[in-house]
Amino acid sequence: MRNNRIFIASLTLCGALALTGCAQDTYRTRSETPTPAASVTDQATCQDFGDVLTIVANADVSLSEGRMAAQEHQGWYVLATRVLDRVPSRGEGAVSDALAALKKVAPATAQGVDGTQGLGTTEWDGATQALNSACAAAGSELAVVAFTGG
Repeated sequence: MRNNRIFIASLTLCGALALTGCAQDTYRTRSETPTPAASVTDQATCQDFGDVLTIVANADVSLSEGRMAAQEHQGWYVLATRVLDRVPSRGEGAVSDALAALKKVAPATAQGVDGTQGLGTTEWDGATQALNSACAAAGSELAVVAFTGG
């Protein structure tokens, strides 16, 4: 009897998602729904990128401490690439240029696709350092919030 309830709840959720348009086969990138560059500041870009760093750092710590399997770690990396893709920029200047370079190193990975490119590589590290320097010059330090652990 319990399995029937789970199945019914799953069908209800799928129906609701289909009706609201949330269940789509395609993945929309930030470039398809841009934020007006005039309303974006370098500080906001740096703060939003801090969320990407937070995802990556917490996933890395959890994996290294054995609290996360490699498959889950990869899932967090996939999410991080999609969050990175949605970080807006002004479209000009050192922060925008460094962010664009990072997006080339670690392009957005569509939902349901295994594996990511770029995250954790030397190119990622170099591009992250470049963005960190650009953010510091713009008066905004990158910040990572550690929340995993014992």
